[in-house]
Amino acid sequence: MIEKYDVIVVGGGMVGAALGCGLGGSRLRVAVIEDTPPPAFAPEQPHDLRVSAISVASASILKTVGAWRGIASRRFCPFRRMRVWEEAGEVEFRSEDVDEPVLGYIVENRVIQLALLDRLVEFPNVDFFCPAKTRMIDYDPLGSTIELNDGRTLSSHLLVAADGGYSRVRQVAGMGVSGWDYEQHALVLTVETAYGQQDITWQRFTPKGPQAFLPLDGPHASLVWYEAPEEVKRLKALPDEALLAELISAFPPVLGEIKRIEAKGSFPLKRQHALSYSKEGVALIGDAAHMIHPLAGQGVNIGLLDAAALAEVLVDAYRNHRDIGSASVLRTYENMRRSNNLIMMTTMDLFYRVFGTANRPLRFIRNLGLGLAERVTPAKKLVMRYAMGLGGGLPNLARGQAILG
Repeated sequence: MIEKYDVIVVGGGMVGAALGCGLGGSRLRVAVIEDTPPPAFAPEQPHDLRVSAISVASASILKTVGAWRGIASRRFCPFRRMRVWEEAGEVEFRSEDVDEPVLGYIVENRVIQLALLDRLVEFPNVDFFCPAKTRMIDYDPLGSTIELNDGRTLSSHLLVAADGGYSRVRQVAGMGVSGWDYEQHALVLTVETAYGQQDITWQRFTPKGPQAFLPLDGPHASLVWYEAPEEVKRLKALPDEALLAELISAFPPVLGEIKRIEAKGSFPLKRQHALSYSKEGVALIGDAAHMIHPLAGQGVNIGLLDAAALAEVLVDAYRNHRDIGSASVLRTYENMRRSNNLIMMTTMDLFYRVFGTANRPLRFIRNLGLGLAERVTPAKKLVMRYAMGLGGGLPNLARGQAILG
Protein backbone atom coordinates (compact mmCIF):
# COMPACT_ATOMS: atom_id res chain seq x y z
CA MET A 1 0.00 0.00 0.00
CA ILE A 2 1.38 3.42 -1.02
CA GLU A 3 0.69 6.49 1.13
CA LYS A 4 0.26 9.50 -1.15
CA TYR A 5 1.30 13.06 -0.32
CA ASP A 6 1.54 16.39 -2.09
CA VAL A 7 4.99 17.11 -0.60
CA ILE A 8 7.58 14.81 0.98
CA VAL A 9 10.36 16.57 2.91
CA VAL A 10 13.40 14.36 3.44
CA GLY A 11 15.15 15.65 6.56
CA GLY A 12 13.50 16.84 9.76
CA GLY A 13 16.32 19.01 11.06
CA MET A 14 15.86 22.72 11.65
CA VAL A 15 15.30 23.65 8.00
CA GLY A 16 13.17 20.66 6.99
CA ALA A 17 11.02 20.99 10.11
CA ALA A 18 10.61 24.73 9.44
CA LEU A 19 9.30 23.95 5.95
CA GLY A 20 6.88 21.41 7.40
CA CYS A 21 5.62 24.02 9.86
CA GLY A 22 5.40 26.62 7.09
CA LEU A 23 3.11 24.27 5.16
CA GLY A 24 1.21 23.31 8.31
CA GLY A 25 -2.43 24.34 8.25
CA SER A 26 -2.52 24.49 4.46
CA ARG A 27 -4.51 22.19 2.19
CA LEU A 28 -1.37 20.38 1.11
CA ARG A 29 -0.77 16.91 2.52
CA VAL A 30 2.82 16.85 3.77
CA ALA A 31 5.20 14.14 5.02
CA VAL A 32 8.44 14.96 6.87
CA ILE A 33 10.96 12.11 7.23
CA GLU A 34 13.75 12.18 9.82
CA ASP A 35 15.98 9.23 10.62
CA THR A 36 17.14 10.25 14.12
CA PRO A 37 15.02 11.99 16.79
CA PRO A 38 16.83 14.70 18.78
CA PRO A 39 17.47 13.87 22.46
CA ALA A 40 14.94 15.27 24.91
CA PHE A 41 15.80 18.54 26.64
CA ALA A 42 16.19 19.14 30.37
CA PRO A 43 17.17 22.53 31.90
CA GLU A 44 19.95 20.98 33.98
CA GLN A 45 21.70 19.54 30.92
CA PRO A 46 24.96 21.18 29.81
CA HIS A 47 24.81 23.31 26.69
CA ASP A 48 25.22 21.59 23.34
CA LEU A 49 28.28 22.34 21.25
CA ARG A 50 26.19 23.11 18.18
CA VAL A 51 24.60 26.54 18.49
CA SER A 52 23.34 29.08 15.96
CA ALA A 53 23.16 32.86 15.84
CA ILE A 54 19.52 33.33 14.89
CA SER A 55 18.84 36.57 13.04
CA VAL A 56 15.83 38.80 13.63
CA ALA A 57 14.33 37.56 10.32
CA SER A 58 14.81 33.91 11.34
CA ALA A 59 13.26 34.58 14.74
CA SER A 60 10.28 36.10 12.95
CA ILE A 61 9.88 32.90 10.91
CA LEU A 62 10.01 30.78 14.06
CA LYS A 63 7.48 33.01 15.80
CA THR A 64 5.10 33.09 12.84
CA VAL A 65 4.95 29.30 12.52
CA GLY A 66 4.40 28.99 16.28
CA ALA A 67 7.75 27.43 17.25
CA TRP A 68 9.25 30.28 19.26
CA ARG A 69 7.31 29.38 22.39
CA GLY A 70 9.14 26.04 22.42
CA ILE A 71 12.46 27.88 22.34
CA ALA A 72 11.43 30.38 25.03
CA SER A 73 10.26 27.55 27.31
CA ARG A 74 13.70 25.93 27.07
CA ARG A 75 16.65 28.36 26.82
CA PHE A 76 18.20 30.97 24.55
CA CYS A 77 20.34 34.09 24.80
CA PRO A 78 19.48 37.43 23.13
CA PHE A 79 22.36 39.65 22.08
CA ARG A 80 22.15 43.40 21.61
CA ARG A 81 25.73 44.24 20.64
CA MET A 82 28.21 42.84 18.14
CA ARG A 83 31.86 43.79 18.06
CA VAL A 84 34.29 43.15 15.19
CA TRP A 85 37.94 44.09 15.42
CA GLU A 86 41.51 43.37 14.50
CA GLU A 87 44.88 44.92 15.36
CA ALA A 88 44.29 48.37 13.90
CA GLY A 89 40.55 48.85 13.66
CA GLU A 90 37.24 47.94 15.25
CA VAL A 91 33.51 48.55 15.05
CA GLU A 92 30.70 47.85 17.47
CA PHE A 93 27.10 47.43 16.37
CA ARG A 94 24.25 48.10 18.81
CA SER A 95 20.59 47.20 18.40
CA GLU A 96 19.45 50.68 19.41
CA ASP A 97 21.28 52.07 16.38
CA VAL A 98 18.57 50.53 14.17
CA ASP A 99 15.70 50.89 16.67
CA GLU A 100 15.51 47.17 17.36
CA PRO A 101 15.37 45.52 20.80
CA VAL A 102 17.94 42.87 19.83
CA LEU A 103 20.37 42.03 17.03
CA GLY A 104 19.62 38.32 17.30
CA TYR A 105 19.64 35.25 19.54
CA ILE A 106 22.10 32.47 20.30
CA VAL A 107 20.20 29.18 20.47
CA GLU A 108 21.30 25.57 20.63
CA ASN A 109 20.46 23.75 17.40
CA ARG A 110 18.73 20.94 19.28
CA VAL A 111 16.48 23.44 21.06
CA ILE A 112 15.43 24.95 17.72
CA GLN A 113 14.75 21.52 16.23
CA LEU A 114 12.76 20.34 19.25
CA ALA A 115 10.65 23.50 19.25
CA LEU A 116 9.86 23.08 15.54
CA LEU A 117 9.02 19.39 15.94
CA ASP A 118 6.73 20.19 18.90
CA ARG A 119 4.81 22.47 16.56
CA LEU A 120 5.03 20.20 13.52
CA VAL A 121 3.09 17.34 15.09
CA GLU A 122 0.22 19.71 15.93
CA PHE A 123 -0.72 20.17 12.25
CA PRO A 124 -3.34 17.66 11.01
CA ASN A 125 -2.12 17.93 7.41
CA VAL A 126 1.48 16.96 8.29
CA ASP A 127 2.69 13.43 9.06
CA PHE A 128 6.04 13.13 10.80
CA PHE A 129 7.96 9.89 10.27
CA CYS A 130 10.68 9.54 12.91
CA PRO A 131 12.78 7.53 13.43
CA ALA A 132 12.53 6.47 9.81
CA LYS A 133 15.38 5.24 7.63
CA THR A 134 14.97 5.56 3.87
CA ARG A 135 15.79 2.32 2.11
CA MET A 136 15.19 3.59 -1.41
CA ILE A 137 14.51 6.94 -3.10
CA ASP A 138 13.11 6.68 -6.62
CA TYR A 139 13.08 10.14 -8.18
CA ASP A 140 10.65 10.67 -11.05
CA PRO A 141 9.73 14.13 -12.39
CA LEU A 142 6.09 13.03 -12.50
CA GLY A 143 6.03 11.50 -9.04
CA SER A 144 8.73 10.17 -6.70
CA THR A 145 8.57 7.19 -4.37
CA ILE A 146 10.35 6.56 -1.08
CA GLU A 147 10.57 3.19 0.62
CA LEU A 148 11.25 3.16 4.35
CA ASN A 149 13.11 0.42 6.18
CA ASP A 150 9.95 -0.60 8.03
CA GLY A 151 8.29 -1.48 4.72
CA ARG A 152 6.13 1.61 4.28
CA THR A 153 6.09 3.30 0.88
CA LEU A 154 5.38 7.00 0.35
CA SER A 155 4.81 8.80 -2.94
CA SER A 156 4.63 12.45 -3.85
CA HIS A 157 4.67 14.73 -6.86
CA LEU A 158 7.19 17.00 -5.08
CA LEU A 159 10.28 15.81 -3.24
CA VAL A 160 12.15 18.34 -1.08
CA ALA A 161 15.78 17.73 -0.10
CA ALA A 162 16.45 18.96 3.43
CA ASP A 163 18.92 16.16 4.14
CA GLY A 164 22.15 18.12 4.48
CA GLY A 165 25.28 18.90 2.54
CA TYR A 166 25.73 15.33 1.31
CA SER A 167 22.07 15.11 0.29
CA ARG A 168 20.99 11.72 -0.95
CA VAL A 169 17.93 13.26 -2.59
CA ARG A 170 20.10 15.72 -4.52
CA GLN A 171 22.34 12.93 -5.72
CA VAL A 172 19.43 10.68 -6.79
CA ALA A 173 17.92 13.62 -8.70
CA GLY A 174 21.24 14.15 -10.52
CA MET A 175 21.76 17.74 -9.35
CA GLY A 176 25.40 18.83 -9.27
CA VAL A 177 27.33 21.12 -6.94
CA SER A 178 30.43 23.29 -7.03
CA GLY A 179 32.66 24.04 -4.07
CA TRP A 180 35.94 23.71 -2.26
CA ASP A 181 37.46 23.11 1.17
CA TYR A 182 38.78 26.09 3.10
CA GLU A 183 42.28 26.00 4.54
CA GLN A 184 40.96 26.19 8.09
CA HIS A 185 39.11 24.03 10.59
CA ALA A 186 36.98 25.31 13.45
CA LEU A 187 37.56 24.35 17.07
CA VAL A 188 34.31 24.82 19.01
CA LEU A 189 34.22 24.99 22.80
CA THR A 190 31.54 25.50 25.40
CA VAL A 191 33.02 27.25 28.43
CA GLU A 192 32.01 28.63 31.79
CA THR A 193 33.07 32.23 32.31
CA ALA A 194 33.55 34.40 35.36
CA TYR A 195 31.15 36.94 33.86
CA GLY A 196 27.41 36.42 34.25
CA GLN A 197 24.88 36.70 31.45
CA GLN A 198 26.32 38.70 28.53
CA ASP A 199 24.58 40.43 25.64
CA ILE A 200 27.44 40.80 23.15
CA THR A 201 28.91 38.62 20.40
CA TRP A 202 32.33 39.39 19.05
CA GLN A 203 34.66 38.38 16.28
CA ARG A 204 38.37 39.13 16.39
CA PHE A 205 40.62 38.66 13.35
CA THR A 206 44.18 37.57 14.00
CA PRO A 207 46.99 36.75 11.54
CA LYS A 208 46.37 33.01 12.11
CA GLY A 209 42.58 33.11 11.85
CA PRO A 210 39.40 34.51 13.44
CA GLN A 211 38.19 33.97 16.98
CA ALA A 212 34.53 34.29 17.99
CA PHE A 213 32.59 34.59 21.23
CA LEU A 214 28.88 33.72 21.40
CA PRO A 215 27.09 34.25 24.72
CA LEU A 216 24.87 31.52 26.12
CA ASP A 217 22.41 31.90 28.95
CA GLY A 218 23.99 32.39 32.36
CA PRO A 219 27.79 32.37 32.82
CA HIS A 220 28.38 30.27 29.72
CA ALA A 221 29.64 30.92 26.22
CA SER A 222 30.48 29.24 22.95
CA LEU A 223 33.97 29.95 21.60
CA VAL A 224 34.95 29.32 17.99
CA TRP A 225 38.62 29.26 17.09
CA TYR A 226 39.51 29.07 13.39
CA GLU A 227 42.98 27.70 12.71
CA ALA A 228 44.98 25.55 10.31
CA PRO A 229 43.75 21.92 10.35
CA GLU A 230 46.88 20.54 12.00
CA GLU A 231 46.75 23.19 14.73
CA VAL A 232 43.09 22.47 15.48
CA LYS A 233 43.94 18.77 15.71
CA ARG A 234 46.76 19.56 18.17
CA LEU A 235 44.59 21.81 20.31
CA LYS A 236 41.68 19.38 20.42
CA ALA A 237 43.99 16.59 21.61
CA LEU A 238 45.26 18.59 24.60
CA PRO A 239 44.04 17.82 28.13
CA ASP A 240 41.50 20.40 29.30
CA GLU A 241 44.00 22.13 31.63
CA ALA A 242 46.52 22.61 28.84
CA LEU A 243 43.84 23.72 26.38
CA LEU A 244 42.49 26.19 28.94
CA ALA A 245 45.98 27.72 29.20
CA GLU A 246 46.10 28.04 25.39
CA LEU A 247 42.71 29.77 25.38
CA ILE A 248 43.76 32.22 28.07
CA SER A 249 46.92 33.00 26.12
CA ALA A 250 45.26 33.37 22.70
CA PHE A 251 41.90 34.99 23.43
CA PRO A 252 41.67 38.67 24.42
CA PRO A 253 41.25 39.77 28.07
CA VAL A 254 37.85 41.30 27.22
CA LEU A 255 36.45 37.77 27.39
CA GLY A 256 37.06 37.69 31.12
CA GLU A 257 38.26 34.68 33.06
CA ILE A 258 37.47 31.29 31.51
CA LYS A 259 36.77 29.10 34.51
CA ARG A 260 36.51 25.74 32.79
CA ILE A 261 35.94 23.94 29.49
CA GLU A 262 32.60 22.13 29.41
CA ALA A 263 32.80 20.55 25.94
CA LYS A 264 34.90 20.68 22.78
CA GLY A 265 34.71 19.56 19.16
CA SER A 266 35.93 20.48 15.70
CA PHE A 267 34.84 20.43 12.08
CA PRO A 268 36.33 21.24 8.66
CA LEU A 269 35.15 24.29 6.71
CA LYS A 270 33.63 23.75 3.29
CA ARG A 271 31.91 25.87 0.65
CA GLN A 272 29.38 24.18 -1.58
CA HIS A 273 26.63 25.49 -3.83
CA ALA A 274 24.15 23.50 -5.90
CA LEU A 275 24.23 24.34 -9.60
CA SER A 276 20.46 24.67 -9.40
CA TYR A 277 17.97 24.58 -6.53
CA SER A 278 15.16 22.88 -8.44
CA LYS A 279 14.06 20.78 -11.35
CA GLU A 280 10.77 19.10 -12.22
CA GLY A 281 9.48 17.39 -9.09
CA VAL A 282 12.32 18.25 -6.70
CA ALA A 283 13.61 21.26 -4.72
CA LEU A 284 16.66 21.80 -2.48
CA ILE A 285 16.70 23.79 0.75
CA GLY A 286 19.27 24.45 3.49
CA ASP A 287 22.62 22.65 3.37
CA ALA A 288 21.38 20.44 0.53
CA ALA A 289 21.43 23.64 -1.57
CA HIS A 290 24.38 25.50 0.00
CA MET A 291 27.14 25.18 2.58
CA ILE A 292 28.61 28.49 3.65
CA HIS A 293 31.64 29.60 5.68
CA PRO A 294 30.39 29.89 9.29
CA LEU A 295 32.26 33.17 9.87
CA ALA A 296 29.11 35.25 10.49
CA GLY A 297 26.81 32.38 11.46
CA GLN A 298 24.51 32.79 8.47
CA GLY A 299 24.15 29.14 7.40
CA VAL A 300 21.02 28.32 9.39
CA ASN A 301 19.53 31.74 8.70
CA ILE A 302 19.63 31.45 4.92
CA GLY A 303 18.33 27.89 5.25
CA LEU A 304 15.30 29.09 7.23
CA LEU A 305 14.70 31.76 4.58
CA ASP A 306 14.78 28.99 1.95
CA ALA A 307 12.11 27.09 3.87
CA ALA A 308 9.94 30.19 4.28
CA ALA A 309 10.22 31.10 0.59
CA LEU A 310 9.43 27.58 -0.64
CA ALA A 311 6.42 27.29 1.68
CA GLU A 312 5.09 30.58 0.33
CA VAL A 313 5.57 29.57 -3.31
CA LEU A 314 3.95 26.16 -2.85
CA VAL A 315 0.89 27.43 -0.98
CA ASP A 316 0.39 30.23 -3.51
CA ALA A 317 0.69 27.79 -6.43
CA TYR A 318 -1.78 25.34 -4.89
CA ARG A 319 -4.23 28.16 -4.17
CA ASN A 320 -4.05 29.18 -7.82
CA HIS A 321 -4.50 25.60 -9.09
CA ARG A 322 -0.94 25.33 -10.42
CA ASP A 323 1.17 22.18 -10.35
CA ILE A 324 3.37 22.53 -7.26
CA GLY A 325 5.97 20.17 -8.72
CA SER A 326 6.29 21.94 -12.05
CA ALA A 327 9.61 23.42 -13.10
CA SER A 328 8.01 26.87 -13.53
CA VAL A 329 6.60 26.97 -9.98
CA LEU A 330 9.85 25.74 -8.43
CA ARG A 331 11.84 28.21 -10.52
CA THR A 332 9.95 30.98 -8.70
CA TYR A 333 11.40 29.67 -5.43
CA GLU A 334 14.88 29.39 -6.93
CA ASN A 335 14.71 32.95 -8.25
CA MET A 336 13.76 34.17 -4.77
CA ARG A 337 16.64 32.48 -3.02
CA ARG A 338 19.62 31.47 -5.14
CA SER A 339 20.98 34.92 -6.00
CA ASN A 340 20.50 36.18 -2.42
CA ASN A 341 22.30 33.14 -1.04
CA LEU A 342 25.12 33.56 -3.53
CA ILE A 343 25.60 37.17 -2.40
CA MET A 344 25.85 36.03 1.22
CA MET A 345 28.26 33.22 0.35
CA THR A 346 30.46 35.54 -1.71
CA THR A 347 30.49 38.11 1.10
CA MET A 348 31.68 35.45 3.56
CA ASP A 349 34.37 34.35 1.09
CA LEU A 350 35.50 37.96 0.78
CA PHE A 351 35.77 38.28 4.56
CA TYR A 352 37.71 35.02 4.70
CA ARG A 353 40.18 36.18 2.03
CA VAL A 354 40.59 39.82 3.06
CA PHE A 355 40.86 39.22 6.80
CA GLY A 356 42.99 36.11 6.37
CA THR A 357 45.87 37.79 4.57
CA ALA A 358 49.02 39.55 5.72
CA ASN A 359 49.16 41.56 2.49
CA ARG A 360 49.81 45.17 3.53
CA PRO A 361 47.54 46.91 0.97
CA LEU A 362 44.65 44.59 1.84
CA ARG A 363 45.26 45.11 5.55
CA PHE A 364 45.09 48.85 5.00
CA ILE A 365 41.81 48.52 3.08
CA ARG A 366 40.15 46.32 5.70
CA ASN A 367 41.26 48.60 8.56
CA LEU A 368 39.95 51.58 6.62
CA GLY A 369 36.68 49.72 6.10
CA LEU A 370 36.28 48.99 9.81
CA GLY A 371 37.01 52.62 10.63
CA LEU A 372 34.47 53.89 8.12
CA ALA A 373 31.84 51.42 9.35
CA GLU A 374 32.31 52.78 12.85
CA ARG A 375 31.97 56.42 11.79
CA VAL A 376 29.55 56.44 8.84
CA THR A 377 26.09 55.89 10.32
CA PRO A 378 24.14 55.09 7.11
CA ALA A 379 26.70 52.46 6.04
CA LYS A 380 26.75 50.99 9.52
CA LYS A 381 22.96 50.71 9.63
CA LEU A 382 22.92 49.06 6.21
CA VAL A 383 25.44 46.43 7.31
CA MET A 384 23.46 45.78 10.49
CA ARG A 385 20.14 45.30 8.73
CA TYR A 386 21.79 42.98 6.23
CA ALA A 387 23.29 40.88 9.04
CA MET A 388 19.90 40.80 10.79
CA GLY A 389 18.29 39.38 7.64
CA LEU A 390 16.17 42.48 7.13
CA GLY A 391 17.15 43.20 3.53
CA GLY A 392 14.67 43.41 0.69
CA GLY A 393 12.58 40.61 -0.77
CA LEU A 394 11.84 38.78 2.47
CA PRO A 395 9.36 35.88 2.44
CA ASN A 396 6.06 36.55 4.17
CA LEU A 397 6.93 34.32 7.14
CA ALA A 398 10.06 36.39 7.78
CA ARG A 399 7.91 39.53 7.85
CA GLY A 400 5.58 38.03 10.42
CA GLN A 401 2.81 37.29 7.93
CA ALA A 402 1.23 33.85 8.16
CA ILE A 403 0.71 31.79 5.00
CA LEU A 404 -2.90 30.71 4.62
CA GLY A 405 -3.99 28.32 1.92
